[in-house]
Amino acid sequence: MKVLLLSQHFWPESFRINQVARDLVRAGCEVTVLTGQPNYPEGAIYPGYSAAGLGCEDYEGIRVHRVPLVPRGAGGAVRLAANYLSFLAMASILGPWTLRGQRFDAVFVYGTSPILQAIAGVVLKWIKRARLVVWVQDLWPESLEVTGFVRNRHLLAMVGAVVRWIYRRADLLLVQSHAFEAPVRAMAGATPVEYFPNPGDSSDGQAVAAECDVPLEPAFNVVFAGNLGTVQALDTVLEAAERLQANPDIRIVLVGAGSRSEWLQQQVEQRNLRNVRLPGKFPASSMPALMERASALLVSLARGPILAQTVPSKVQSYLASGRPIIAALDGEGALVVSESGAGVCCAAEDAAGLTSAILQLRDLPPEDRARMGEAGRRFYLQHFEPGMLARRLTERLAHLAARR
Repeated sequence: MKVLLLSQHFWPESFRINQVARDLVRAGCEVTVLTGQPNYPEGAIYPGYSAAGLGCEDYEGIRVHRVPLVPRGAGGAVRLAANYLSFLAMASILGPWTLRGQRFDAVFVYGTSPILQAIAGVVLKWIKRARLVVWVQDLWPESLEVTGFVRNRHLLAMVGAVVRWIYRRADLLLVQSHAFEAPVRAMAGATPVEYFPNPGDSSDGQAVAAECDVPLEPAFNVVFAGNLGTVQALDTVLEAAERLQANPDIRIVLVGAGSRSEWLQQQVEQRNLRNVRLPGKFPASSMPALMERASALLVSLARGPILAQTVPSKVQSYLASGRPIIAALDGEGALVVSESGAGVCCAAEDAAGLTSAILQLRDLPPEDRARMGEAGRRFYLQHFEPGMLARRLTERLAHLAARR
């Protein structure tokens, strides 16, 4: 089974698709990747790569082809648009050339925002005469509106028309959340839509604390690990931290980087939040050990109908760690935590609710928190274990290719 994986982001950038590619290889697929030059999240091209570069390299037995793109830079709408559109153009124009002579059974698009990158998948489907599968990670054009990136109704309608065009030229649409099924199906025409969740980590759950460089004080450490961006409702987290300052045994540890990193640093200093720690960004390989040492793990999202339909990928990682979870979000993500019995939930952007949830978890007997973690781990093995999901995906791709 020969699979071409198309994704704007890939190793050495830290995205879940890196693991999916490895797991597909273990499941028996021959995987080739078409991606851009690594520059996420800082916005600068990684050392050893070039924005104008066109080449290939090996990643754990996977051939990785890279096309040029405009780096994200410091952000801003114009620079981000240039970053996204340059990858779309280069993957569509130079991608077929760099992949010349290679045959594929399926083109598999990792459909993070912007979904427009899947246009390159349509081009490659036609040229390679392969099946096209798009794994929808985000809803467009809804996400453009909820993040405030685009507000013009006419432009949103145009984007919606393009998304319908993409969906209807795919052979299969996979969605990462059950809540995505109805809105994607409404735009997909005759293209089948199926639920396929993001997997958890390949870690066996036995992380070793010595492998983690993130400092944690002797305290009840509530750890948030991941992107520190606009949709993570970090202002709500800081407001909860303010309310918790009378509890000297509690620490809020925000590990990662993102568009709000500098703002967070400023706010912690201005508000004199002595219970908040910002250790910075650490390698993804450190995260399982960090989670193993946390007293509780925090996932938060802003309020909004689109975000309520999303299951943040860190939820699966948290479940795999076997630690109790505090979920400050609405909808599908909260439902997973609730159904698994892995922790406590509160509404999105509810600082009082988040404060109460942290205190509730801290005041539980340690054995009750341990039972929550064990329940989450069992749920993870049943629903999100990477090897199981990779085998399922391989069988589905093979079935699709057999009908070509």
